[in-house]
Amino acid sequence: MTRRNLIAMDRRTLLQQAAFFSAAVSVPGCFAEELTDGPVRTASMVEGPFYPEKMPLDTDNDLLLINDAINPGIGEVTYLSGRVTGKSGKPIRNAFVEIWQCDAGGAYLHKGSSNKTKMDSNFQGYGRYLTDSEGRYFFRTIKPVAYPGRTPHIHFGVSKNGHRVLTTQMLVKGHPMNQTDFLFKRITNLAARDSLLVGFNPIKGSRIGELDAKFDIVLGKTVQELDDGSLGGGLAKPDRARS
Repeated sequence: MTRRNLIAMDRRTLLQQAAFFSAAVSVPGCFAEELTDGPVRTASMVEGPFYPEKMPLDTDNDLLLINDAINPGIGEVTYLSGRVTGKSGKPIRNAFVEIWQCDAGGAYLHKGSSNKTKMDSNFQGYGRYLTDSEGRYFFRTIKPVAYPGRTPHIHFGVSKNGHRVLTTQMLVKGHPMNQTDFLFKRITNLAARDSLLVGFNPIKGSRIGELDAKFDIVLGKTVQELDDGSLGGGLAKPDRARS
């Protein structure tokens, strides 16, 4: 077996183990109790101007390694996972989940990024994942950092059957910049604000300070699945205000 194959196999093993860990540490009863009271629809936010103008060579759900590269991206390693459901709590399978964010130096995968000279060439900057039968998604990425003029955030796009059904941004719960962020301040409903705030918790036993983050996405309308499971993504809403 070649070194290239070994690296690829190790990477697949890592993602499989991480996905298993993410599912194992969840508390099944908590989500069911939340549904009893009726889940809060995940608030939408603008896409911003830095959705990749050109897709990177690697678009999988591991943003820390590009293809068979050995050197990972810089930042606080985070296992980001969650479920995509309808308002009734029914999981949305085969939803196309996209994320994109700036690297640890504040640079996006976009020529218009003001920090592009600091770009981390080992950070993928964009990833995509197709939800499973339980509506679950999983990414390995970094904890978001502040971008000039913005609080730390990760952009999310959820598409189904070729149509974007939600565009939003996930923020770090408790970060002091949230209160002054001009886009977050547009959301006046406290429950809607809370739907975007996510804690980044240390993974017990991790020797490199890895973090675990859970972001469940509740869509405000039922998304009908086609029998053939066809879908698409990257179909942005027209509002492209600052990131």
